[in-house]
Parts: sequence; structure tokens; C-alpha cells
Amino acid sequence: MRRCIDILIAVVALLLLCPLLLMIAIAIMIDSPGSPLYLGWRVGRNGAPFRMWKLRTMVRSADLSGCITGRRDARVTRLGDLLRRTKLDELPQFVNLLLGHMTLVGPRPESPDMVALYTPAQRAVLEVKPGVTGRAQLEAAEESETIPEGVAADEYYARYLLEPKIRRDLEYLAARTWRSDAKIVLATATYVLRSSLRMRQTETTDAQTQSHEAVQ
Repeated sequence: MRRCIDILIAVVALLLLCPLLLMIAIAIMIDSPGSPLYLGWRVGRNGAPFRMWKLRTMVRSADLSGCITGRRDARVTRLGDLLRRTKLDELPQFVNLLLGHMTLVGPRPESPDMVALYTPAQRAVLEVKPGVTGRAQLEAAEESETIPEGVAADEYYARYLLEPKIRRDLEYLAARTWRSDAKIVLATATYVLRSSLRMRQTETTDAQTQSHEAVQ
């Protein structure tokens, strides 16, 4: 039943989002040379690796210096910062949903390097498919802002942020219901909408300020 719902949602979402994704892809290529897509390795159910689709938010080959971004990370492009704040960079994951790599709501997928650090108890989170959204994804929405500048982001993440995330995911799985998943989907949609409106208001204010300064 869950798989049927995932397929239906993925097909509808991709059809509706196709024009938006195309416009964003063009904007990414104008803003920064390279492919508009980033296909990063993640670990799925039962430890199976897969490529997770995202819109590229950093300069090309940025992942060679680490897959975790910190506060004011110089690798993040101007447009990429906007996409990250609004979570629009995550939209291509509906392709993973369609392919069966992910489910709509579930634990956050991690990179192979981070999964290698899991304890045997923590590996229980790999017994289910990772989610396009989930409790950990929502609660860590501004995660990069919590990583201090000037530190190794990957090391900080592994030491201070990874364990609390896994704990939240395990707590979610222990109490998982269709109702809880529906609440997470609604909360995710609300977050994306509010973030988009907030960013638009910020851009409008900045434009008005620049116009006012130009007049003066």
C-alpha cells in the first residue's frame, strides 16, 4: 500500500513540478557552470547504496572536500543558498521516490561515510527505506547554521549532530503511523511555503533598500 501511494505521489509531483524544475535548472546553470543536478551517494534500506537526486547548490566538485556544509560555506552558490533555505533543492528526490530508493516519509538518508560510523543499534534505522521528508529532516532544517565557521564540517557533524538525528529517527519508527506521516507531510509543505514567502519578502526589502540608496 505504501509503495502504491509513493508511486502515485511521485508521478503527480513530477508532472506538476516539471516546469518549475526546468526553470530552476536553467537558473542554476546561469548562476554557476556545470550540471544543475547533484547525484550524491546515500545508503538506503538494508545498507543498499543509491544515488540521491538533488538540485546542485554548490560549485562543481564541492563534495570532494566533504559532503557536509557548514555556516557560510564558501562552496554554496548564491542561488544554492536560496534553494537550500526553501528546500527546493530536494524536489528531484521524487525521482528516487518513483524508482523505489526512498519512501515519502522516513529516516533521513546518510552518506556511506556517515553510515560507517553507526553502532549496531543505530543500524536498525536501515531496516526501512529513507524518506524524502521526515522528523529529522524537519527538525534539522537549518542544520548548516549550527555548524561553527572555521571547523571541519564533516567531523563536527559526525561528533555532535549525527547521534541525535539517528535517535530521533528511531523514536519516529517506534511510533510510526499513517497519521504521524500525514502530519510530517503537512508540516513539510508548510515549512517550504513559509520559507519561500520569507525569502521573497527579504528579496523585496533588499531591492527597495537598494533603490532607496540609489535615489539618495
